[in-house]
Amino acid sequence: MDAMSRRAARPTPCPCGHPEPYEKCCGRLHRGEAAATTPEELMRSRYSAFAVRDEPYLLRTWHPRTRPPRVEFDPALRWVGLDIEETTEGTAFHTTGTVTFRAHYTDGGRPEVLHEHSRFERVDGAWVYVDGSFIA
Repeated sequence: MDAMSRRAARPTPCPCGHPEPYEKCCGRLHRGEAAATTPEELMRSRYSAFAVRDEPYLLRTWHPRTRPPRVEFDPALRWVGLDIEETTEGTAFHTTGTVTFRAHYTDGGRPEVLHEHSRFERVDGAWVYVDGSFIA
């Protein structure tokens, strides 16, 4: 096998930052084979959904009362990294949780950071994104 074939056969790393390949990490959530068990796992999978432009997954994991009619992706944006700073609650014993994170991206090649404190709730047993507030 030549070098080009080996590179093509190598699994794509997950955009969320975990070492597993995308197909075994966030890809299984995007395909509906599993559900996020914590707000952090949901946050990571939603970040990955933005990176791979998976609108159905983003809408499916958005709280019904705050869900937009659609998600529009800016073609100039490229999501390049995720740092989880803090999580609160969100265990099997909670119905709410928060995740504070930094999502790194480039906009037309310029590096940028989205710093957000996000809120999550359980709806019918599943974690969903409610809303977030930007941190300056």
